[in-house]
Amino acid sequence: MGMLSGGDKDGLLAEINVTPFVDVMLVLLIIFMVTAPMLTQGVQVELPQTKAVQNLPQDKDHLVLSVDAQGHIFLDDYEVQLDQLEDMLVKHVVEQKKELYLRADKAVNYGLVVEVMGEAKAAGIETLGVVAEQPKKRDKDKKAN
Repeated sequence: MGMLSGGDKDGLLAEINVTPFVDVMLVLLIIFMVTAPMLTQGVQVELPQTKAVQNLPQDKDHLVLSVDAQGHIFLDDYEVQLDQLEDMLVKHVVEQKKELYLRADKAVNYGLVVEVMGEAKAAGIETLGVVAEQPKKRDKDKKAN
């Protein structure tokens, strides 16, 4: 099916109208630009490395509890004081039936990590996922020696 061109009533218009295509692509670009920063959760921390690591689930509703190198505690992107942590966890994790994952910088004092885990236990959280990174491949180091 074609369209009639302006002067020729017998000819068909052979051009494709790309305006709807461009509109859709611009909308998709805007959606991507808005959602891309949300893909990384929590604050920036340098995670410890271990061999057995699984990715954070993307399909489940969860929150990330982060402890940065300076000892600041964050529930997703919001800073929380240690004495307020239990109440915040009850309100945002236990009552909303979400999963909780702990991301602690490798430079953080072990005692602070244990205190944070204790607050999570006191809030009624039975399962707490711990986030780490896989070690980087050291094949180059082995070849150099």
